Amino acid sequence: MAKPLLKIQRYFRRKPVRFFSLILLYLTAGSLVFLHSGIIGDNFPGTRGSRDSVVASELGGRTSSDIRGLGIMSRVTRRPARRFGPRWARKNMEDGRAKYIGCYIDNTQKRALRGVSFFDYKKMTVFRCQDNCAERGYMYAGLEFGAECYCGHKIQASNVSDSECSMQCKGEKSNVCGGANRLSIYRLELSQESARRYGSAIFKGCFRRPENVTVALPFSAVIQNMSVDKCVDMCTERKSLAVLAGDRCYCGFPTPLFSLHDLEDEDMCLHRCPGEEFESCGNDQFFVVYQTQVQDNRCMDRHFLPSRAKQQIALASFPGAGNTWARHLIELATGFYTGSYYFDGSLYNKGFKGERDHWRSGRTICIKTHESGKKEIEAFDSSILMIRNPYKALMAEFNRKYGGHIGFASQAHWKGKEWPEFVKNYAPWWASHTLDWLTYGKKVHVVHFEDLKRDLFSQLKGMVRFLGLNVSEDRLLCVEGQKDGNFKRSGLRKLEYDPYTTEMRTAIDKLIRTVDAALKKRNMSGVPAEYMPR
Repeated sequence: MAKPLLKIQRYFRRKPVRFFSLILLYLTAGSLVFLHSGIIGDNFPGTRGSRDSVVASELGGRTSSDIRGLGIMSRVTRRPARRFGPRWARKNMEDGRAKYIGCYIDNTQKRALRGVSFFDYKKMTVFRCQDNCAERGYMYAGLEFGAECYCGHKIQASNVSDSECSMQCKGEKSNVCGGANRLSIYRLELSQESARRYGSAIFKGCFRRPENVTVALPFSAVIQNMSVDKCVDMCTERKSLAVLAGDRCYCGFPTPLFSLHDLEDEDMCLHRCPGEEFESCGNDQFFVVYQTQVQDNRCMDRHFLPSRAKQQIALASFPGAGNTWARHLIELATGFYTGSYYFDGSLYNKGFKGERDHWRSGRTICIKTHESGKKEIEAFDSSILMIRNPYKALMAEFNRKYGGHIGFASQAHWKGKEWPEFVKNYAPWWASHTLDWLTYGKKVHVVHFEDLKRDLFSQLKGMVRFLGLNVSEDRLLCVEGQKDGNFKRSGLRKLEYDPYTTEMRTAIDKLIRTVDAALKKRNMSGVPAEYMPR
């Protein structure tokens, strides 16, 4: 064995260029394999921007503008007759999330499903394909060659025998992922959130025609063979709203004349688009509305207070109760920066310019704080107190602590000793924080996180008035269209189990009752019903 190795060693000593060339080829091959698995691997949902360019090349040059979600059109599409596929498909069909439709012809010249696509030659499963298509609002998910996933709104091919879809999934040997140029197609039961999107546009609902439509929606045009994408494309060049009324498309912004607060029954808008039978375009009395990607700039200007504030107003909350989100809303609604008791460079870099100011500078409209205790609270003249369901707040703060402001804690953290220790220390603080502010606060305006999400316009209006400023309804309507900002977790990574033990729930439920009683004692409404133990 030693002699052959010695010969190889002597050979490469005489030929060092060949040796280094061989090493370089080896490293290059390894790098290509690594990059390939990274591009088409597990991170598809979180890397959509980079993926669209790959998808476009696979779909004959279509770009992300062709990627559409599903809005009201799902209500006007006739449900396909129930078909029972092969034995392997029934598990997916019977779980209520997807129904197997059949095996269909597919080729590169004429795709059966013409939405986005992605590939994973190691870990593709039926569930993964369905989940990614549903996340983007598509009605159908199809699998091919055991590793390729295609999404679409309608099937544009003929079906064949189920026996022609017999390739095992690369990541799930017990299931089948299509065949050679054959798609195993499922019809997805979309969640309400997924069904509210139409590509980059967000479905807002069905609304009655405003009284003075030309003032409320100043730009309009009649479009031949009207469809949702034609109207959305036209308005994306101009305004934040795309409004469909039969063969006419209106563009505009939310205003008091057309506030989008009075939703109508979606059945009133169920009129097929002239150019697309699977979509609804409303009519001359009931409009279908989508929000485009155009930014409404009416609430984007922000600056410091022109003169030093006479009072220090706290924006107080337990960590994880939505303080950063509330700051975002207040800044958009008032046009003034908010400050902080602390300094967070990452928040400063995201636009919170008041973050660098000392909290007593008097240049900001209110001051973020998580502090509690008599001395800290009495330093403020008044306060907006944000309260959130402790079950949600504790999980949000745990994610922030181990994953950043919009990141997530890892499974190892949730299942390790960190989570029980965190709940033990932080749950009592959730209650004591609220009780301290109610006890020592000089003037307290309570806002429940859940109420702010449910009725942002009126809740934020009350917060602006408490800050001593005049309310601009146009500005508040602008905030509604940009309420999330960059401070909302994607929601794609959700725990598949309840992290709270029985002992944890018993302790937290007791704390909820204590806070509820304290609020009512001060003639305030108690905690929202969803907080209370069942």
